[in-house]
Amino acid sequence: MRPLLLAVLAGSLAAPAAADPQAYRVEGLPRGEALSVRAEPDPAAERVGEVRGRVLVFGCTNETPSRTTWCRVKDGRTLGWARRRYLAPE
Repeated sequence: MRPLLLAVLAGSLAAPAAADPQAYRVEGLPRGEALSVRAEPDPAAERVGEVRGRVLVFGCTNETPSRTTWCRVKDGRTLGWARRRYLAPE
């Protein structure tokens, strides 16, 4: 096999499987506040949106510089990362 093809195949095998989305609700924030959605799982990352009610969660990780758990979320057109601390399963 060609080296490039081998590299692509190895990379696809090493990638984690995508989780089925699950519905979560925003919880634990002061009344009237929205949960920030970030471009990366980092509080200093660019804010790409916010959610107030329900959101789809695609999986979580605590492999972050801050060692806090972040979840990959989607709400309408907003796709990014949010703190797991403020998400509760429906």
